[in-house]
Amino acid sequence: MAQVLLASRNAKKLRELRAVVERAGIVGLEVVGLDDLPPFEELPEDAPDFAGNALIKARQGFAMTGLPCLADDSGICVDALNGMPGLLSARWSGRHGDDQANLRLLLDQLSDVPDARRGAHFLSVCALVGDPGRVPGGAVTVEGVWRGTLLRAPRGDGGFGYDPIFLPDGAGADGAGAARLTAAEMTPEAKNAVSHRARALAQLVEPLRALAG
Repeated sequence: MAQVLLASRNAKKLRELRAVVERAGIVGLEVVGLDDLPPFEELPEDAPDFAGNALIKARQGFAMTGLPCLADDSGICVDALNGMPGLLSARWSGRHGDDQANLRLLLDQLSDVPDARRGAHFLSVCALVGDPGRVPGGAVTVEGVWRGTLLRAPRGDGGFGYDPIFLPDGAGADGAGAARLTAAEMTPEAKNAVSHRARALAQLVEPLRALAG
């Protein structure tokens, strides 16, 4: 069976990519993560944009393992903060991965921003790198955007990061006219069908199908 490496140790990202592969009916392709393989030195993500960071991870994963490698870099971009936190989303409070501190700091910074100006979007850029004979041009990058607004207090216990204050545009997870849900109130299945990362990954279905062939 062919394998594709997801350059992540995030179990939720792994489940999301595996769900994309399953929904697309791709057979003969196994999605593995970094924790499934012998460890290797990971390069710093020091590019000036999401695409650059995704490519750093995907190129390194391919070079070190020989497997076609998919990597994602993502974050939240707030209109009133000129697109920040952006690349700094995971370490906005100064400590990488401290979701609660990051969320509290963002809420504090937006405390005086009126509801009409609390627009934001999640952005995901995914890069797929592999042998040029299997991946077009040796590298493919795509992006997905999920627009919404930011609440003044968290709602919901699911998801991670800024999900509890992100209210997506449009209908709720239960269909048109349903109460709108934050990303943290949605079921994992519902979120994974519409999120920024899902929208990016959906554009990679055909390249992933080719890897399985």
